[in-house]
Amino acid sequence: MSDSKPAGRFFDAAIGLLQRVRDEEAQNIEAAGALLADTVASGGRLFAFGAGHSSLAAQDVVYRAGGLALMNLLAVPGVVGVDVMPATLGSALERVDGLAGAVLDCSPVRPGDTLVIISLSGRNALPVEMAMSARARGVKVIGVTSVAYATETTSRHLSGTYLKDRCDIVLDSKIAVGDAELTLDTVPAPFAPASTVVTSAILQAVMATAASSLADRGIEPPLLRSGNVDGGHDWNGRVFEEYGERIFYRR
Repeated sequence: MSDSKPAGRFFDAAIGLLQRVRDEEAQNIEAAGALLADTVASGGRLFAFGAGHSSLAAQDVVYRAGGLALMNLLAVPGVVGVDVMPATLGSALERVDGLAGAVLDCSPVRPGDTLVIISLSGRNALPVEMAMSARARGVKVIGVTSVAYATETTSRHLSGTYLKDRCDIVLDSKIAVGDAELTLDTVPAPFAPASTVVTSAILQAVMATAASSLADRGIEPPLLRSGNVDGGHDWNGRVFEEYGERIFYRR
């Protein structure tokens, strides 16, 4: 039974989106998890990038209890989060041509690695160029985006393409254009975004798939444990020592 209160309506909307993603993106999630496992097994490194609020989902899979230790954050100064002042500068930087290539040139990303790029709209120059430049360098790219934006908005990249057009694997979050799930007659604008909930769930499903895929191959997944449980630090220390050359957030 649906709830008429805003909080209940938001939960209903988020649950509905999660069910759609579970059912409609299962094959792509499986492929993305297998690609991460392939990368780990072949000695490659894993990176995640997102700009603005899309960076929240990227950060959620880095140095995460229960997550893959090899997942590194590819940071672009000024666009990872809303800590830059003014916050609108981050949005402006997403539209700057050439920035992604410069970031990759100065990053540890190399051929054989896999990069997860999160961009809700997938229309700005930065995520599109990031995907194009990464693939040109021999890096596999997984894109997490709302495909709907490509039919209802205009690309801001010179090529006229979107993130979805520049990836090896695309995961569609099903988020509606505008990222607001609720409306009320008494509120002049739509509200209650669900993209962070859904995108984070997609990525955790991919990570779970990757861990299972590695185990199926006889490879112990390089997982982290919580530092707040007994033995967690010792466990993580062993993982860091074994995979240290592929972990960059400790340097």
